[in-house]
Amino acid sequence: MRVRSVPNLWLEQEGRRLDCGPYLSGAIEAKVLIEKLPVRKAPLREVTRGGIAGIFHAGREGRSYVDDPAYGVPFLGSTDILAADLSWLPLISKKQVERNPIFKIEEGWTLITRSGTIGRMAYARSEIAGMACSEHVMRVVPDPDKILPGYLYAYLSSGFGVRLVVGGTYGAIIQHIEPHHIADLPVPLFGDGVASTIHRKIDEAARLRDEYQAQVREATHLFLSSVGLKDITSAEWHQQGANLGFAQNIASPASLRALNFNPRFKRLCDKIKAGPWRLLREICQPGTLQRGGRYKRIDAEAEFGYQLIGQRQLFWQKPEGRLVAKFAIGPEAFVEAGTTLVAAQGTLGESELYCRSEFIWGPAVSLAYSEHMLRVIADEAVMPRGCLFAFMRSETAFRMLRSISVGSKLQDHHYAFLPNLPVPYPNQTAQREIHELIVDAYDKKHRSNTLEAEATRLVEQAIDNR
Repeated sequence: MRVRSVPNLWLEQEGRRLDCGPYLSGAIEAKVLIEKLPVRKAPLREVTRGGIAGIFHAGREGRSYVDDPAYGVPFLGSTDILAADLSWLPLISKKQVERNPIFKIEEGWTLITRSGTIGRMAYARSEIAGMACSEHVMRVVPDPDKILPGYLYAYLSSGFGVRLVVGGTYGAIIQHIEPHHIADLPVPLFGDGVASTIHRKIDEAARLRDEYQAQVREATHLFLSSVGLKDITSAEWHQQGANLGFAQNIASPASLRALNFNPRFKRLCDKIKAGPWRLLREICQPGTLQRGGRYKRIDAEAEFGYQLIGQRQLFWQKPEGRLVAKFAIGPEAFVEAGTTLVAAQGTLGESELYCRSEFIWGPAVSLAYSEHMLRVIADEAVMPRGCLFAFMRSETAFRMLRSISVGSKLQDHHYAFLPNLPVPYPNQTAQREIHELIVDAYDKKHRSNTLEAEATRLVEQAIDNR
């Protein structure tokens, strides 16, 4: 429980507001410090396009989802704006977006989660432009004639900006913010030199994230095309019909579940076996293809803890994890560079992360990972690790992994089927090219995070040092 004495002046300034949020969040201190800066300040609504009209959300309405990209627009939920790879977003009907065009996002906007967990932010890069976005995300549209978009994002996502945004929340159980809660948030307008430097870093980070996205897709395409295959799409999978009315001779008692023998799964495996292929267990190091260990999760301060990443955070551009005491975590929570982690427990909902894959590289190696992730580590004498990941992230691998599920509500991968999944086997030249594409993509991803951190740090230094 947190307790704090509040000066009466603060109560006056906040309109006699008696909930504890703004007083404990640090929002008032941030506001006082910014007001004292010897630079011009402007309310947020004065630097957005159309005034307060430039701060909005899409409004509540039912959503019409579709499977076929020909009829849909990728749809970002409040958590999706944090994701690194946007390849597998659900699709919302184009007709619905045409009827309500404020669903759509444009490049350079700042996106802010506005209900539940308040204040998580993302910068709308060109990859996001044209996508639809949930009403649970606030759009802040900068007026480029008054402020640089990258600078505005860096300020709002800095320690000062986040405190001011969060300080405007209301609600008891599920908290919210509305445009008018942040419309008067003060924005310091530093000289062109400072703002331009910060904007360039954010702009470069956005460009690198676009390149990361393009390269991982290219790597998967190259992997499959090098053996004469094409990745299946979600629409193609569902157009093959339901898993009903088929017969199967079962040679092993390991499973009697119809899902594990469905014809769509068999057709995917047969296509792979028509070309060069190997079993997954033959490609991976012995002792892998299993989840991590279990341990007590004891909260700790940063000095004494490891950042523990769960399945949801694994796929974020900048994973944020719970700090867990070092003495409570065993070595099995850590993975080596080039490991592919697969979300290994979950449900079969189309938008669920269960069976999606992520590549561990660079700074991600220093993080701890929960036991709910399958460790897939290629033997580099058989296949480079980035090359194997290029396949594991494909829709083909996703559908195969889901087809070997076992469990009732919470699904897991069947121990007998997993090691025997067929994996295409490109030639050595293609394997090396694919691996290098993946490694370069993840180097760019981590470089983009560094640039964004540098930009927000410059904002904070500019405020602290005045």
